[in-house]
Amino acid sequence: MENIRRLLQRLDRLLLSTLKAVSITCFFLLTILITANVFVRFFPVVSLHWFDEIIELLYAYLVFYGAAALWITREHLCVGDWISGRLFKGETALRVYRLVLELLGLLFAAVFCAYATRLTGLSLEVTNVFAIPKKVLYSCMAVSGAIMVLYSIRNCVTEILRWRRPAAGARP
Repeated sequence: MENIRRLLQRLDRLLLSTLKAVSITCFFLLTILITANVFVRFFPVVSLHWFDEIIELLYAYLVFYGAAALWITREHLCVGDWISGRLFKGETALRVYRLVLELLGLLFAAVFCAYATRLTGLSLEVTNVFAIPKKVLYSCMAVSGAIMVLYSIRNCVTEILRWRRPAAGARP
């Protein structure tokens, strides 16, 4: 059992590192391309007629893979846990509240993943300049949605397993 746990932790780290690397690379390339576009507007030495397609692809990958990375680390959609201390005085109510939040996150991720997968599958269009199938652009939504579903399930299981252990206080 411990070997499986270590393997899953290694896979977690690898996936998170990959998502971070993709997001940082996309951000870096976006910065270079947007800077080049501004430069070319003032000094028209070359045509960047392909610019929009690459920007669209990089921005989509940055946003959705970045969101999946944030989902894994539980740094998404969080404005702080200020409400639980005010509304829930009992430990059981607090645990139920946290599980309901995780289940709502799972519901969102599942609906998002389903519709993103459907959109990706139904897309027949290609981009104008490079003829990149739009499926390539949309695939980041389906993949990040699947990642969010898996980690939402993990978070729900984690919350349920906490019920078996004495309360340790703070959330990880």
